[in-house]
Amino acid sequence: MTVDLFVSCIIDQFYPMTAMNTLKLLKAAGVKVEYNPEQTCCGKFAFNSGYVDEARKLAEKFINDLNNKRPIVGISASCVGFIKTRYKEIFHNSSYHLQCNRLVGNIYEITDFLVNQLHKDYFDAVFPHKCAYLDSCSALRELGLKDEARQLLSKVNGLELVELKHPEICCGMGKGMFPLQHEAISSAMADQKLKDAIDSGAEYLITNDMSCTIHLSSYAKKQGLPIKVIHIVDVLTSGWE
Repeated sequence: MTVDLFVSCIIDQFYPMTAMNTLKLLKAAGVKVEYNPEQTCCGKFAFNSGYVDEARKLAEKFINDLNNKRPIVGISASCVGFIKTRYKEIFHNSSYHLQCNRLVGNIYEITDFLVNQLHKDYFDAVFPHKCAYLDSCSALRELGLKDEARQLLSKVNGLELVELKHPEICCGMGKGMFPLQHEAISSAMADQKLKDAIDSGAEYLITNDMSCTIHLSSYAKKQGLPIKVIHIVDVLTSGWE
């Protein structure tokens, strides 16, 4: 099987090693990976800020850049969730209608793709730490994903997975622009989420969404909190030579 790898703008700019680890992970799963370096943003940030025309231009470019009829695998749940839930609205009754429908039905978040499409959940990863998993709003509510990440993490050697007291409460990142528009509320929600993880005894809080990762890791670092935030792909490839 050959797939197209979708690397969101946050990953491209701030977490390039996570993209490289995703490439390694997919290859370990027996998948051939294609990557179009011309791809940019899916349009999520523009759309959620009210710039619908600008978002449409980015979405058109995204469709054109990944118009290969191959499965598309995304690393960040919020970007995949935006594409699946909003592209049909953006391209309703337009010339991109058919291309949009094909793409929306052919894009997968990484844990969804590994568990539900490839039926693979063991990658001989080693991560000897106590960890909690964050159910991102997009993964949980837009993509319906909850058990997939936990199934993958249960097979990581040395990893002890503990549950948060309030696993389904938003971390404060919202749809991407919320921390900029409502800083005080967003910070309070991040503080609540991270303290929930700390109270669980976790050393690491694992996510499948880079928007959540950058928001929470930045807050934890600024406040000096004793916990690290990491993407699940980096855990699933940990311990490899």
